[in-house]
Amino acid sequence: MSESLLHRLAWIIVALCVAPILASALAAFTGDLDTWRNVLSSVLPRYTATTLILVMVVGVSTAVIGSVTAWLVTVYRFPGHRWLEIALALPLAFPAYVLAYAYTYLLDHPGPVQTLLRDVTGWGPRDYWFPEIRSLGGAALMLIIVLYPYVYLLARASFRQQSSNAFLVARTLGQSPMKAFWRVALPMARPAIAGGALLAVMETIADYGTVAFFNVQTFATGIYQAWFSLGDRPAAAQLSLCLLMFALLVAGLERAQRGRAQTAGRGARFEALEKPRLTGGAGWIATMICVVPVLLGFIVPVIMLGTMAVGSGQNLFAARYIGFMQNSVVLATVASVLTVLGAILIGFRARTRPTKGSKALVVGAGLGYAVPGGVIAVGLMVPMAALDNMIDRFMEGNFGIDTGLLITGSIWLMVLACMTRFMAAALNAYDSGMATVPGHFDAIGRSLGQSGPKLLMRVHLPVARSSVLTALLIVFVDVMKELPATLILHPFNFQTLAVQAHRLAADERLHEAAVPSLVLVAFGLLPVIVLCRSIGREEPGRRAARLGAAVKAG
Repeated sequence: MSESLLHRLAWIIVALCVAPILASALAAFTGDLDTWRNVLSSVLPRYTATTLILVMVVGVSTAVIGSVTAWLVTVYRFPGHRWLEIALALPLAFPAYVLAYAYTYLLDHPGPVQTLLRDVTGWGPRDYWFPEIRSLGGAALMLIIVLYPYVYLLARASFRQQSSNAFLVARTLGQSPMKAFWRVALPMARPAIAGGALLAVMETIADYGTVAFFNVQTFATGIYQAWFSLGDRPAAAQLSLCLLMFALLVAGLERAQRGRAQTAGRGARFEALEKPRLTGGAGWIATMICVVPVLLGFIVPVIMLGTMAVGSGQNLFAARYIGFMQNSVVLATVASVLTVLGAILIGFRARTRPTKGSKALVVGAGLGYAVPGGVIAVGLMVPMAALDNMIDRFMEGNFGIDTGLLITGSIWLMVLACMTRFMAAALNAYDSGMATVPGHFDAIGRSLGQSGPKLLMRVHLPVARSSVLTALLIVFVDVMKELPATLILHPFNFQTLAVQAHRLAADERLHEAAVPSLVLVAFGLLPVIVLCRSIGREEPGRRAARLGAAVKAG
C-alpha cells in the first residue's frame, strides 16, 4: 500500500462524512414554497425562540459553575477538595435524557418529594405550588448539570497552566483574592471558559432526548415530529437546514475562539505553589459550592436510578436485555473502530502534507461534531431511501425480485451517521497525542526507509498508542449514548439501550427505563475515569493539550 493510496482513502472518508450534511441541506429544497411558508409562519418562530432561550441559559450557567468550581479546586485547599477535584467531572458520564428520567421520578407529582410534602403538611394536590420539572426550565437544569464539566475541565487546565506571578503581584498591591481573580486570573482563562461554554451550547443544540421527554419544542424535536409523526419529510429537511445553519454558526464561533486562545505567561504555575487553606466558614462554603453540582449531577440521579431499577422487576440478564446490550456494543465497536481508523488516515495526511488541502480535509471531517444527530440522520435517510426504492423497482420490474430495504434496513447507515457525528472527537484525541511528537521524527523515519504506511505503522501509531486508545474509548461511549440518529435510523429488529430507555420513558415506564439507563451511565463512567487518571499522571503542558481534546470530544 502506497502513501498516495492512504491519502486518497483520507479524502474518501471525509467525503463520506460530509455527504450526509450536504444531503440534508439539499433535501430542504425538495419541498415546495408552500411547505417553506408553513414552516416559516407556524413552527419556526417557536422553535427558534425556545432553542435560543435554552442555549443562552445553558451557556451562561455552565460558564459560571464550571469556572468557579475549577478556580476553587485549583487554587485553594478546603475540606474534601482532593476528591471533589475528580468528582466534579463525574456528571459528564450521564446522558442528559437519563438525568431527566431520574429527576422526573424524584420531583413529579407522584414522586417521593411531593408525596412526602403532602404527607407532612396534609395538603391536597391543588393546595400548593411546586416547580414543574417537565418544562423549559427543567430541561435547561438537566443540561446545565450534565454539561458544566466541559467548562470545568478546560478552565481547570487553564488555571493550572497560568503563571501565578500576575496574581501574586495583584495581591501585593492590595487586591483581595476575589478582585485578583476577577481582574487577573479570569481574563487569562477566558478563552478556555468560552470554549467550554460553546461546546456545552453545541451539545444543547444537538440534544433530543431531554427536550422530547419534557415536551419542550426545539428544532431537534421539530425535526423528529415532522419526519415520523406528521410524515412531512420536506418540512423535516427544511427544519434540519435551519438547525444546521445555527449549529455551524456556533461551531464557527467556537473555532474562532479556540484560534484566539493564548497560553498563559511563563512563571511558577498555580499548581506548583502551596495552596492556601480555607478554614472555618469560608472552607465549608467552598466545599458546598463544589458539592452541590456533584450531588445534583451524579449522586442523586444514581440513587434514584438504582431505586427505580430495583423496583422495576426488570432482569438485566434476560435474553431481551442481553440483545439490547449486544446491539449497542456491536454498533459502538464497529463505529468506533472505523471512525478512529478514518481519523488516523486524516491525521496522517494532514501531518505529512501540511497544505491548504489538508486543512480543508480536517475542517470537513470536523463538521459533524457541529451537526445534531437528527440532521445527519435526515441527510442519510432521504437519498438512501430513494436509492432503495429505485433498486427495488428495477429488480422487481426486470427480475421479479423484491429487494426491500437493502440500505436503510441495515445498521450501516447508523454506522455512517456515527462516523460523521464523532469523527472530530476521534481526530482531536489522536491529534493531541501526535502534537507532542516533534516533526523531525518523520524526517528521521524517512531517512531510515520508513515512508508511507511504514511511517504510520512503525513511527506514528506506537507514539500515539495511548491517544488512539483514548479516541476508541471516547467514540465507543459517545455512540452508546447517541439517541437522535439511532432513533431515526435503527432497523426494526435492532434496538439499542439508548432507544429502549427512550421508548420506555416516553411510555411513562420510568422504573423500567432506569435499567438501560444505568447501563449507559456505567459505560459513560469509563472515559471520565480514564480522563481523570490521565490528568493526574501527565505533565502540565501535555495535560492541557490532551484535556482540551478529550473535553472537545465529549
